[in-house]
Amino acid sequence: MTEVATLQERYAEVTGRVADAAQRSGRRPEDVILVAVTKYAEPDQIKTLVEMGHRHLGESQAQQLEQRAAIIDEYAQRLRLLERTRRSNIAEIDPSLLPAETDDPVRWHMIGHLQRNKAKKIAPLVRLVHSVDSLRLAEELQQIGLKRDIDIEVLVQVDCSGEETKYGCPLPAAFPLAEQIESMAHVHVRGLMAMAPHTDNPEDARPVFARCRELFDEIKTTGIGEGRFNLLSMGMTADYEIGIEEGANIVRVGSALFAS
Repeated sequence: MTEVATLQERYAEVTGRVADAAQRSGRRPEDVILVAVTKYAEPDQIKTLVEMGHRHLGESQAQQLEQRAAIIDEYAQRLRLLERTRRSNIAEIDPSLLPAETDDPVRWHMIGHLQRNKAKKIAPLVRLVHSVDSLRLAEELQQIGLKRDIDIEVLVQVDCSGEETKYGCPLPAAFPLAEQIESMAHVHVRGLMAMAPHTDNPEDARPVFARCRELFDEIKTTGIGEGRFNLLSMGMTADYEIGIEEGANIVRVGSALFAS
């Protein structure tokens, strides 16, 4: 079996499980965004995933995201150019029958702890920052957005497990932080992110995710974000199905796709 075939099979398995979990939670498979975490992936594996049509990629380290984005975004643009050339050479086909092009060939997500001194590098590159856990970081992003005249969409990372080793703001601080971000002109809060404890039993994640979903619903009912507070990022390779069952519409999966 080739490496490409292996990746294709893993991708099919993960997307199938995402679809099944979405259906168990009463939603459509397309309602859940799968972020492929490329931390341990080879560049050729990432390129293969992009060739397969996957668009949402995630990194946990700012420096690696910056490096990977430069390589993969250029590659994706080249693929798009080749596709446009191919389309222009198929004169006999009605253009309206061809698949529509997406606005962005690749959408990067910053999913790891973000230091304020690294924010300037990744802010222009990412579609969504999952890990805003302090007002100081949000204020840094606001200053970057102001200077570059860009809008930055973020999730508030919440520590729903109470683990000292986990990043994230305490549960009681999540809503006040979201409110403070809401007042900023260039930073827009889109929802919450949580991580579950590392255990051998995925079910251990369920109460953590359930609590985050409750908090998400509580904040959403306040009308924060003017209807755009609608993203809940919960679940990684070990527990993404539990996350979806508990309401996540973004999951972050790496080793299930790229493990050798």
